[in-house]
Amino acid sequence: MHEVTIPGPEGRLEARYNQGNGHAPPLAILLHPHPKFGGNMNNKVIYNCFKTLSLLGFSVLRFNYRGVGNSEGTYSGDEGIGEMTDSACALDWLLFNNTASTKVWVIGFSFGAFISLNLLMRRPEIQAFIAISPPADKYDFSFLAPCPVSGLIIQGDNDDIVNETDVALFANKLDSQKAITVKYKKIKNADHFFTDKLTFVSDEIKKYVQQTSY
Repeated sequence: MHEVTIPGPEGRLEARYNQGNGHAPPLAILLHPHPKFGGNMNNKVIYNCFKTLSLLGFSVLRFNYRGVGNSEGTYSGDEGIGEMTDSACALDWLLFNNTASTKVWVIGFSFGAFISLNLLMRRPEIQAFIAISPPADKYDFSFLAPCPVSGLIIQGDNDDIVNETDVALFANKLDSQKAITVKYKKIKNADHFFTDKLTFVSDEIKKYVQQTSY
């Protein structure tokens, strides 16, 4: 794992990067929870995903949005537009440093899941997604009409921040669209941060990645 600095729209973005295996490894960019509530790239869920995907051979990038940690700039308070722009710059960096790679995944947790799904609508390079605890009861996801790629949604059934029923309905709605498949995995007795359940998150990610042509 390496500390890297990414040029962002409001200054430098602090990031961590792990180079994948082989000539053209699959790529993964990780998007962290809401900065207003303490979200950063060292969030345990994001770090767990970073380790899991690194072990699977991906080139993996996680970073702090503007104003978080050592990233320059300030939180924009604009429902994620600034963070989406930061994410696009981070993806550009990842692609620039892996020019031979053609398979790109985006993974987001909570608010980061909302940003990740916005990003995939704007970036045709992205071929798969993993959305963990997407806040379907707090944000409008109607922009996914249609959702262009297949993916995996993971949710805890004891989440007191994001309502599991809303996430299940959201996943089912996406899966009903033509030409894509969205799998929904509910983790029993897991809270929003998957306390003591992170191994289950890793297992679901491993199974999904290994079942997918990546």
